[in-house]
Amino acid sequence: MPLSEQDIDRIANLARLELQADEKTQMLTKINGFFGIVEQISAVDTSGVVPMAHPLDAMPASALREHLQLSAIELRLRPDLPSEPNQREANQQSAPAVERGLFLVPKVIE
Repeated sequence: MPLSEQDIDRIANLARLELQADEKTQMLTKINGFFGIVEQISAVDTSGVVPMAHPLDAMPASALREHLQLSAIELRLRPDLPSEPNQREANQQSAPAVERGLFLVPKVIE
């Protein structure tokens, strides 16, 4: 379902954007273009297709080993290590109220 110019006006209002007439037309064309791509992708029959965890899962293991000359596939992810030291106490020194390492704020919902 394509968007209308009124939809673009509403989206721009929600995003606090002020669009000129030519910008509205351009946005309408681009967003409807994205929706067209999504419709094309949605139209593809994927019944019977097994989801993959990795794109190389689609290749048979023997062909994959030959192609990549690897005994196993390993994802090249960086280690999950902290990049900065813990500075909680220093950051909380200027807070008006702190308890057990947490910022205390006024209750806003009853």
